Amino acid sequence: QVQLVESGGGLVQGGGSLRLSCAASGRIFRPNVMGWYRQAPGKQRELVATMASNGATDIADSVKGRFIISRDNVKNTVYLQMNSLKPEDTAVYYCNALIRVNIFNENRYWGQGTQVTVSS
Repeated sequence: QVQLVESGGGLVQGGGSLRLSCAASGRIFRPNVMGWYRQAPGKQRELVATMASNGATDIADSVKGRFIISRDNVKNTVYLQMNSLKPEDTAVYYCNALIRVNIFNENRYWGQGTQVTVSS
């Protein structure tokens, strides 16, 4: 089994910063893509940022220039540094990972979600 454990959410004033972390543990052969999605009340879950094992990134236009994604492949951990936060960034942030669990199978996993609230 694979578990994703998130940390780092909270309440921050507009313009502030937060850093999210997500550590993958369990039977991991190789984490491929790791990243973050978010879901605001009444809205669909959307991609925030992902990073492949080769460093290639996919970042939402709404956060480009403000959020930075990084990962530690030794620790199987992905980070999201969120700067210049805006009230519209308020959402539950979910870690997502596409992990190869053996040479035959690759599965997608979700974390439990962490709340980020940005006050105006």
